[in-house]
Amino acid sequence: MADIADIPALAVLVNSAYRGESSRRGWTTEADILGGQRTDAGELSELIAAPASYILLAEQAGQIIASIHLKQTANQSAYVGMLAVEPGLQQRGTGRALLTHAEKTACQGWQASEISMTVITLRTSLIAYYERLGYQRTGKLQPFPDDPRYGLQKVPGLMLETLTKRF
Repeated sequence: MADIADIPALAVLVNSAYRGESSRRGWTTEADILGGQRTDAGELSELIAAPASYILLAEQAGQIIASIHLKQTANQSAYVGMLAVEPGLQQRGTGRALLTHAEKTACQGWQASEISMTVITLRTSLIAYYERLGYQRTGKLQPFPDDPRYGLQKVPGLMLETLTKRF
């Protein structure tokens, strides 16, 4: 699990996995639809400090190569987000293993019967990936936040859809 000392490395990892030219080395990117940052030290500090909220890590040779945010949202439910894998190390099963670990943590540790996430609707290949892992589209949509802290929209009207998986 991440702690405050991990924040600088986490911010670099997450931003490089989601945005900018570095993200294009991976199999999925938001670079064409969003600019700016994906996260910052302030948000990561809040996530780490919040009750029943963790950032789980995968490391290789002492370096953080992947992370995922997991939080308990209500009785018997959890939320995962901000899954990030070093772009050059994607498609090796690290992200899938970290997501599986987060699901087991929610199921066994919190007795969660459901886990959810939100995904930008234009990221169809990413949605298809999650569907192959058992997540289902709910049709529940919300606008992407109009807040530069989460990125600058290159495509107007971006929407997030909630996906859920029942255990």
